[in-house]
Amino acid sequence: MTPVTWQRIEGALIVLGALPLAVMTQNGWPLWVWPLALLAPDLGVLGYLAGPRVGAATYNLTHLYGAGLLLALLGLVAGLPVLIACGALWLVHVGADRALGFGLKHDSAFRDTHLGRIGSRN
Repeated sequence: MTPVTWQRIEGALIVLGALPLAVMTQNGWPLWVWPLALLAPDLGVLGYLAGPRVGAATYNLTHLYGAGLLLALLGLVAGLPVLIACGALWLVHVGADRALGFGLKHDSAFRDTHLGRIGSRN
C-alpha cells in the first residue's frame, strides 16, 4: 500500500475513534448544532479570499489533527465536556477529509494537497 492509502486509513480510524467521544461528551445538543460543529473547520477556507498563500495557511491550520486534540484536551483539563465534544468533532472532520483524500493544501492552488491533486486518481 502507498503512504497516501495509509493516511486515508488513518483518517477513517480517527473518525471511528472520535465520533463516539463526541457523542458521549456532548450535552444534549440539538440536532442543528451537530452539522455546524462538524463543518466549523471549513471556515479556514475563507483565507482564500486573501489569496492562495494565506488560504492554504488558514485552511491547513484548521485542518490539523493536533488542533482538535488540543481543544479536546483543554476541555478535559477544564472539566468542560462541550470542548471535548467540539475537539472530537474537529478530529472527525479532519479524519473524514483525509479518508476521502482531501489533504493539507499547497499554496499553489486549492486543489493541490499533500495527498495529491483533488479530482485526480490517487
